[in-house]
Amino acid sequence: MNMSLGRGTRERLVVIGGDAAGMSAASQARRMRSAGELEIVAFERGHFSSYSACGIPYWVGGDVSARNELIARTPEEHRARDIDLRMRTEVMEIDVAGQRVRARDVDSGAESWTSYDKLVIATGARPIRPEMPGVDAPGVHGVQTLDDGQVLIDTLARTRGRRAVVVGAGYIGVEMAEALINRGYEVTVVNRGKEPMSTLDPDMGRLVHEAMSGLGITMVDDAEVTKILTGADGHVRAVATQDAEYPADVVVLGIGVRPETALARAAGLPLGAHQGLLTDLGMRVRGHENIWAGGDCVEVLDLVSGQQRYIALGTHANKHGQVIGTNAGGGYATFPGVVGTAVSKVCDLEIARTGLREKDADRVGLQYVTATIESTGRAGYYPGASLMTVKMLAERRTGRLLGVQIVGREGAAKRVDIAAVALTAGMTVEQMTALDLGYAPPFSPVWDPVLVAARKASKAVAQRP
Repeated sequence: MNMSLGRGTRERLVVIGGDAAGMSAASQARRMRSAGELEIVAFERGHFSSYSACGIPYWVGGDVSARNELIARTPEEHRARDIDLRMRTEVMEIDVAGQRVRARDVDSGAESWTSYDKLVIATGARPIRPEMPGVDAPGVHGVQTLDDGQVLIDTLARTRGRRAVVVGAGYIGVEMAEALINRGYEVTVVNRGKEPMSTLDPDMGRLVHEAMSGLGITMVDDAEVTKILTGADGHVRAVATQDAEYPADVVVLGIGVRPETALARAAGLPLGAHQGLLTDLGMRVRGHENIWAGGDCVEVLDLVSGQQRYIALGTHANKHGQVIGTNAGGGYATFPGVVGTAVSKVCDLEIARTGLREKDADRVGLQYVTATIESTGRAGYYPGASLMTVKMLAERRTGRLLGVQIVGREGAAKRVDIAAVALTAGMTVEQMTALDLGYAPPFSPVWDPVLVAARKASKAVAQRP
């Protein structure tokens, strides 16, 4: 083993992870301090840096034509900015006491130690891959990285059959169902929950179920996959639950992700209830002055419930990176928390949520009222007006907005941003009814659907003792 030590007065920032949070932190730190003041070394175990994992389903489905369109900045571009990005290099150990990391070249197996003055942990998340017979068979795919996406596309190109099973009906599951529909596959979605999209309340998830069924997707809810069956050639042939088998020429796992914190755990760094790293408002790992963490490997503060949550989203990762890079570069920035905003779609159905679901409010002891309305995204007389359903939760006594869920067609999803701002500002539903939103018949009715829901929720608050 070689050891890299001793650099005079110049500090060294080491970054573990070459995607959104890690390279945003490295880039921001470089803006703050020159190469003469701060050396930056980043390790990435994969083939690609700074790419949009959120775009992979749309690349698989053909909406994005080429893999390179998902890459925001190549390793060469990072190096041109005086960031020593070492690809295909996996960090195997963090020595906190010695302020160094042990890294292994994935291709050659060679290992070396690199010392640091400041460390950024941006190890991301790993897909949940259940332990069951057949899960590693050819034709079974997880979709987390660009490498995963390429392998799946290659499989789809050479697979003769046109039957696909998606296991899981969260964001990745529904997006991959759309991708496979776009590729001409017969798609079955097997979901352990009673309705798809567990990020919604069940009544709103039922709307997603009905819409996906209407698109020709076979929805199997309240069913858990027990094994994946293979043919004589070892390739996947079906997915089995306790009650049935569903033929498959390709299987995509969309069960969700967990924080990738094995390195942090082994190093004795603090983890939360969701096994994500715990940080302060400056994204500094609690109890460690010179270590920061961000992206899908950390837990974040929920501004509505006041509790820690685990939410793996690229929007958060990039913001974390900006905060970390500013602080590691000698500046000052904070990440105050999130309200849990997310949007998705399956074909022309748009799905959005922010804040708390009913079960979230129950868990933290909040009493609440709900209001659900149907409206249109445009004036009812304007061509193309389509229905959307808005559900709103408000605190029972104060009327404080707690959460909003929206399911509908064109124009539905981004309306959730109105609620996200209202949640962040701590507004009541009564205050929301007076919001001065834009209006014209092609874009909204006179009363926007979010405001209609707020009016109904405000009345419900007033009627409850």
